[in-house]
Amino acid sequence: MSSEVGSLKKQVTDLNSQNKAINDQFNSYKKECQENEAELAEMQAAMKELSDNFAKLENRLQAALGDFEDKGLDVYSKDEVIYVDMKDNLLYKTGSAALTADGKKALGNLASVLNEYPKLEVIVVGNTDTTSIKGVADNWSLSTERANGVVRVLVKDHKVDPGRIIAAGKGKFSPIASNSTAEGRAKNRRTEIVLNPDWKKLWESVKKE
Repeated sequence: MSSEVGSLKKQVTDLNSQNKAINDQFNSYKKECQENEAELAEMQAAMKELSDNFAKLENRLQAALGDFEDKGLDVYSKDEVIYVDMKDNLLYKTGSAALTADGKKALGNLASVLNEYPKLEVIVVGNTDTTSIKGVADNWSLSTERANGVVRVLVKDHKVDPGRIIAAGKGKFSPIASNSTAEGRAKNRRTEIVLNPDWKKLWESVKKE
């Protein structure tokens, strides 16, 4: 009889141990789930904030640059990147990299917004049509110098941080219309200012805060 009691006690002890182990595992899993839920909620809140800020930025740019829309400027977003597209008749005289008065004014308005958003990466890309320009080495050189001219105004005249700006020239190699017509060539002669929020860096900064 005593051996049966001892066996039963051992079974009870084993069951208690197993029950404790199961409870420990359940509590650990529950805690992990709660932490994951909290992290997910934090991430969703951060991404919503970033998305809201992105929309505010686009609206801010449209408000700051709205006076130039009828002069060849367009602000639009694509794939979570904002583009400020400036036709050459707004920024430059034909075949020249010298900026016009309207062009400088538009860049001043743009710079005021850029300085409000110091985390934005800025890429300035010059584009031309296929027409050769007398006195210029080639259209690639012209497009690059035009991009450099925009950067100089942003940095020297309006104190935009040069460390966040890239200048590039694509020459005639990135057309958005046919170069066989005057209208198409006019569309291709443009400077694109690409504003990249750099979501990864912004997310890292949110996590640190």
